[in-house]
Amino acid sequence: MAPKDPLLGSLKVCVLNLQSDGERVTDSNPHLASCCELLELVLRKGLQQPVLSLVHRDYWHCFEQLPHQDACGSLSALSLAVEQTRVCRKLLSAQGRGRYLLRLALSRKVLPQFFTHLLHTARLLEWYSPDLSILRNEEFVEPFMSLLLVLSHMDFKLDMENCSFLDESWLLPVCEIYEVVPCREVGLVLRYLSGRVFVLDLMPGSQADVDKFICAGDIIDEINGTSLRNSKSGHAGAVLSRFKGCPLSIRVIRWRAHDGTVYRPLIKFLRALRTENPTLQLGPAPSQQTASRDQKPPPSQCLKEGRIVYIVQFLGKANIGMFGGKEVLQHAIPQVLQKNLPSKEVLLDLKETHLTCTDRNSKLELFEHHYPEISCVGRYAQPDYTVFAFCVADSPETPQSTGFCCVVLRASSIKECEDIVCRIATGFKHTEWFV
Repeated sequence: MAPKDPLLGSLKVCVLNLQSDGERVTDSNPHLASCCELLELVLRKGLQQPVLSLVHRDYWHCFEQLPHQDACGSLSALSLAVEQTRVCRKLLSAQGRGRYLLRLALSRKVLPQFFTHLLHTARLLEWYSPDLSILRNEEFVEPFMSLLLVLSHMDFKLDMENCSFLDESWLLPVCEIYEVVPCREVGLVLRYLSGRVFVLDLMPGSQADVDKFICAGDIIDEINGTSLRNSKSGHAGAVLSRFKGCPLSIRVIRWRAHDGTVYRPLIKFLRALRTENPTLQLGPAPSQQTASRDQKPPPSQCLKEGRIVYIVQFLGKANIGMFGGKEVLQHAIPQVLQKNLPSKEVLLDLKETHLTCTDRNSKLELFEHHYPEISCVGRYAQPDYTVFAFCVADSPETPQSTGFCCVVLRASSIKECEDIVCRIATGFKHTEWFV
């Protein structure tokens, strides 16, 4: 009977599970982390440590030593992957870089090539014990390479930017993007712990407080593509100052894991934050979140990607000249209503940085406006307080544009009209740009 290695048996089961889950593998797949961890164990099994060196050898050191050019003298796909891993600022250890490279190789379908190069590079293969390593056992290498070939035929769609915790864990955190309009201040109270930027609190009335997107305990991972990993005190403030007056795209690492529990690698940091601020609130309990999600919106609203979208009537719009202050609404709204145009049922989606209006029947987008383009918003005082409007600068690329345009809509109730007006006003009152 041919000898068996328990690692290969476990890896085979994991690969079959990945296959059974469908053609596309994402970070949410429950078998992905196990598969990567088994690949890592295979790479570490029998890896011998150098005698005269203070550096602990890991499998990343093998891959970074692979030849940098192909037969034609140009950079190979493997070398490009190694270089991308090497320059990633979110990775601080050989373990983190090795894990990132494995995920990158799965995404690019080049994992078998990495191992083939390693098996044909004698000086690197000598780092492995012939008695312990799977890579130096002829009976084990063939089935192992067959499993890698199966993995290379799968479609891995992985978020390679979500890599800041690969130094510590294969378990990835929930990572989301917070889009912020240009504002005077975002309003985050930050603390630096072990090179990470934590949110300790939100300033009342600030943009972050109004948006309710970031929670105390979350981590600011990057701002507009600038990584904050391994940051020292004040680094995040310096980055924000550099982008003052510009839209911000903030990558946020949530303190809650996918299952609603605390993300395990953060437990010790959250305890430290609670010591500094005993009143720190770490968000609603999972049961509260579930209840909120399960609550059905009223008939005049619907859900889209977790957001409430309003079903309103689009009554029309009119050019109002060069002045777009709130004073014009009381004569601009009647100007539109007097046209008696047929109304359209539309979906008004108030996103974090802009609003969109889509025809509910045809699904065609009627308009999209970022909040800095809006000069004022308000309700019409008659007849039933459900009509509201906002003024927006006409598109500069339209030749006949002259100044401002007033867009008029009708909500289903007075309360909903108030909510919409307040949300639009909140969107643009924090902005740096005023039309």
